[in-house]
Amino acid sequence: MEGINPQILKEICEVRMPFGKYKETILADLPISYLEWFLRNGGFPQGKLGMQLATIYEIKLNGLMDLLKPLRR
Repeated sequence: MEGINPQILKEICEVRMPFGKYKETILADLPISYLEWFLRNGGFPQGKLGMQLATIYEIKLNGLMDLLKPLRR
């Protein structure tokens, strides 16, 4: 994925959702249905978390989860 910061991909595999139904879930493990829920209900949060959620959404939507395999613990 051109233009994606590798640090963001690493963070998506380490950072946990800070709130909501999936609190404490690693962002990369969030179900796409939950990410779609954000889009239906006003969009992703502002700031870094919103950018991370939008990135994992695009990765899942386009079937690119294999990109994250080397980064997973």
